[in-house]
Amino acid sequence: MKKEEFTFKQIELQEKRVFRDAIHNYIHVDDHVILQLINSAVMQRLKRIKQLGGTHQVYQSAEHSRFTHSLGVYAIVRKMIKESEIGHYLSEYDQLTVMIAGLLHDIGHGPFSHCFENIFGINHEKYTVKIIKEDKEIHSILENCVEGLSDDVCAIIDKTHPHQILIQMISSQLDSDRMDYLLRDSYFTGTTYGQFDMSRILRVMQVRNGKIVYKKSGVQAIENYILARYHMYWQVYYHPATRSYEQIMMSLFQRAKDLYCQGYDLGDIRYLIPFFENKVKISDYLKLDENICFYYFRLFSENADMILSDLAKRFLNRKLFVYEDYISQEQKMKIEQQCFNHHYDPRYYVFIDDQMQIPYLHYGKSEDIREIEIIMNDYLVPLSEVSEIVGAIIQSNHNKNDPKIYYPSL
Repeated sequence: MKKEEFTFKQIELQEKRVFRDAIHNYIHVDDHVILQLINSAVMQRLKRIKQLGGTHQVYQSAEHSRFTHSLGVYAIVRKMIKESEIGHYLSEYDQLTVMIAGLLHDIGHGPFSHCFENIFGINHEKYTVKIIKEDKEIHSILENCVEGLSDDVCAIIDKTHPHQILIQMISSQLDSDRMDYLLRDSYFTGTTYGQFDMSRILRVMQVRNGKIVYKKSGVQAIENYILARYHMYWQVYYHPATRSYEQIMMSLFQRAKDLYCQGYDLGDIRYLIPFFENKVKISDYLKLDENICFYYFRLFSENADMILSDLAKRFLNRKLFVYEDYISQEQKMKIEQQCFNHHYDPRYYVFIDDQMQIPYLHYGKSEDIREIEIIMNDYLVPLSEVSEIVGAIIQSNHNKNDPKIYYPSL
């Protein structure tokens, strides 16, 4: 089928499907291709990858998956199309393309999400594009629906699509991805930091000059969204105990890789070898999930190498590193010496982690689509010039950072 010939009627399910969801109540699926993608092996793999990495070590109910988040992003994109002005500016083919991009946007995540990326130098967005192009099941589902659909979905995800609205819906300062993860992560962590009025934001969405902008009446709802995101990062995502857990995992992977490169026998670790050798094919990438990693961690906990065994036990049994504010290099050297005296190799047991959060990025009055713009008397004005709160944030240059040094209790 050609793009210009596409209509939703051609892919409509005879029996519509719904997925019950904690955030969106019912997620509706009307189209055969969407259901095929949901049922694909690549999407089902996301059920075995937690959305929040190690955050469940602090907020124990935060065990939701990348799969539920991905469905949520699809649901918000669908709402943008059907419940805001945006749908009037998109062809049926563009609507389908952006809904698929929302659904598939996270398929490139590895186990433990962003932490895994840091360990092995992986960019999940690049892997998402590679999977869409190279995985036979995903690629054939898309191309059998509409010729060239896979390339257009990739163009949205890698931000090269000529239709800027489609990119904004998936990746901007106020997009479907961020809206879902704030609401979902807030709910499953049992906190209220990430709550905001999404319905109000959808109602004030408009299209001007080929991009998404907002009515002035929605400024307060957008302010609440920005503050919700800021507080979620510092109260949930950057919690020091979560960072300690993830530091142990990174050290555990590093020790295993070092031993492998030295020729040490780690047993059957066939699913990790491509990552240790930096020769990762898409088929290798898709075989690895958190279940397999936990199996390896259990084996590592019984290994004769004391460092590997200790780190694995710490990770499995939540024996976290302690931490304190990082002040100076002298402080680090002192802690390293103390660890060495207690027979802890500082290469695997002492880490500095510095997290920073920028509440709002201001791009000026350029044509940058990442700028949140407000309609004022038929003119478009950056949010920072309308909102006293956002203006104050920018004027104060309030980019908070939180350097910590982590090490084992001595």
